[in-house]
Amino acid sequence: MGGNQTWITQVTLLGFQVEPTLECFLFGLFSVFYAFTLLGNGVILGIICLDPRLHTPMYFFLSHLAIVDMSYASNNVPKMLANLVNQRTISFVPCIMQTFLYLAFAHIECLILVAMSYDRYVAICHPLHYAVIMSWRVCTILAAASWVFSFLLALVHLVLLLRLPFCGPHKINHFFCEILSVLKLACADTRLNQVVIFAACVFILVGPLCWVLASYTRILLAILRIQSGEGRRKAFSTCSSHLCVVGLFFGSAIVMYMAPQSRHPEEQQKVLSLFYSLFNPMLNPLIYSLRNAEVKGALGRALRKERLS
Repeated sequence: MGGNQTWITQVTLLGFQVEPTLECFLFGLFSVFYAFTLLGNGVILGIICLDPRLHTPMYFFLSHLAIVDMSYASNNVPKMLANLVNQRTISFVPCIMQTFLYLAFAHIECLILVAMSYDRYVAICHPLHYAVIMSWRVCTILAAASWVFSFLLALVHLVLLLRLPFCGPHKINHFFCEILSVLKLACADTRLNQVVIFAACVFILVGPLCWVLASYTRILLAILRIQSGEGRRKAFSTCSSHLCVVGLFFGSAIVMYMAPQSRHPEEQQKVLSLFYSLFNPMLNPLIYSLRNAEVKGALGRALRKERLS
């Protein structure tokens, strides 16, 4: 890691600079949100694994999304909670590892959401060829490629980050080791890192978002042609839940990483980070379970089976 260049051994995360009483309130609130995140995504993952009726491509990708959301939140939120009880220091190596995992899980979520939109596009616009196009082999390749590519792209950021000398300041004005905040610790030119971050955002955010919007435009047109009112309602309900997830995740990430930094003070950036670090992983299972009849039906069957046993 260039030990003769990296002088920082630990850093201080400034976190939310608020009154102590508000820190206690935020600790309780975020702890509840984190518990709901793990519980909600865990329940969805368990239902999908246990109910054979949900062994379809759509729920295959949803199970990956649940795994990513739990991993994503677990990478960021525990340190944020520790920060709220005044455990603000973190060693430099764990800080860099947190940055790497944060980027990897964010990239995976983007690509899994794209795969889910493609799955819905094929299901609604090409229903007769759905089983052939979205075979288990194709689904496995899409999921595996999302994970491998995302970790490789995060590795590129990591390598470019570790080439820099870090000599201070020793404080990060954030609640976790977010990459733009970590770059401010470097005492060298970081323009290459910023260019690569922006290029990655174009590739991993703007490109996928355009694909998703194009897919759902075609889906909307196909839904409007469905003769059955029940079929139209079911298709629209499923796709609207996907669009809620896409809007929350991509919207906050694009504003955070692609808008001029001068327009977003550091405190506002922390709030934006909360959306894709905590709120989005918590809301995903709520959106899918409350708006999806198949998930609610599977949960009801599981509960009835448990009561009978």
